[in-house]
Amino acid sequence: MSQELEYLSRRVAQGKLSRRDFLGRAAALGVAAATANSLLSTAVLAAGPVAGGTLKAGLQGGESTNVLDPALDLSQVNFNFSKCWGELLVDTNPDNSIDYHIAEKIESNKDATVWTMKIRKDVEFHTGKTVTPADVVATLERHADKKSKSAALGILQGISSMKTDGDSVVVTLKDANADFPYLMADYHLVIQPNGGKDNPNAGISAGPYKVAVNEPGVRYGGEKFKNYWRGDKLGHANQVEIIVINDATARTAALQSGQVHMINRVEPKIVDLVKRIPHVTIQNTSGRGFYPFNMFCDTPPFDNNDLRMALKLAMDRKQMLQTVLRGYGSLGNDFPINDAYPLFPEGIPQREFDEDQAKHYYKKSG
Repeated sequence: MSQELEYLSRRVAQGKLSRRDFLGRAAALGVAAATANSLLSTAVLAAGPVAGGTLKAGLQGGESTNVLDPALDLSQVNFNFSKCWGELLVDTNPDNSIDYHIAEKIESNKDATVWTMKIRKDVEFHTGKTVTPADVVATLERHADKKSKSAALGILQGISSMKTDGDSVVVTLKDANADFPYLMADYHLVIQPNGGKDNPNAGISAGPYKVAVNEPGVRYGGEKFKNYWRGDKLGHANQVEIIVINDATARTAALQSGQVHMINRVEPKIVDLVKRIPHVTIQNTSGRGFYPFNMFCDTPPFDNNDLRMALKLAMDRKQMLQTVLRGYGSLGNDFPINDAYPLFPEGIPQREFDEDQAKHYYKKSG
């Protein structure tokens, strides 16, 4: 029985037998699903990475009201799916350096008020049309229009004008901004034909996958785009599928049973349990989210700076990090920015728990 399953698991790893048929045969031999999945995972790892197949993710953060318009991406499911079908001007690498995509170069004048983005000539939309500087300008124009309700509107309000110039796009700012290339990495700014002005919900861009399934709040699917300009680096699976699983228990069960290959939002309290699932790894990455204790400075009693300072010093942040998040996070420092942001400065002193100073400021507040 063991030799037969090992043989069949290798067939699955080679793409010569479906996972469904393998699990069916394992059940007929009286082997538990967990054991069969573990054996299958071992065979796949031994075979090494292979292009093709379907990559499935079970994600939290999807609603029935979601649309494909990247301007309205506010949840993790939409954000992750737009990464599959959409393409940006630039993105950021793990070390926060610029990763050039549709824009192959970005340069500015001496005072950082005029920025020139050179647009690649070899990038195709899913329709077969070549991406042009005019498409880039139209995309930025749409997101800069209040009528689009784009979540990227705020970062584009500093633009005075934009125009095409041969194979480039020239953007003039109202004021100098050295961060401009990083602003273009905003995940809402997916480049679309004519900027998406004709149909922003069409799901057409120049990413590694073409939209094949769009069932808001249920599931999404993409088929490999054969003419993707970076096909040697991304888009190795033939298909991708995102299943909306908002319940944490159901999401974990789907991973454990092999229904999906990856999940998001693993709760800190179950990380150690998930680590025990055979051949599953936990990726802990720094993010821009934060947990605030809001003290509105225009509302008593928080209009008193001494009282605010007393509360800041009275919090044992290290203990809270360990107790609430089991250590999976970083310490806050009384402002909503951390080192997940590009150009975050080093050397800012960390505010520490200080009971005596907290008492001092509390008494001073009256």
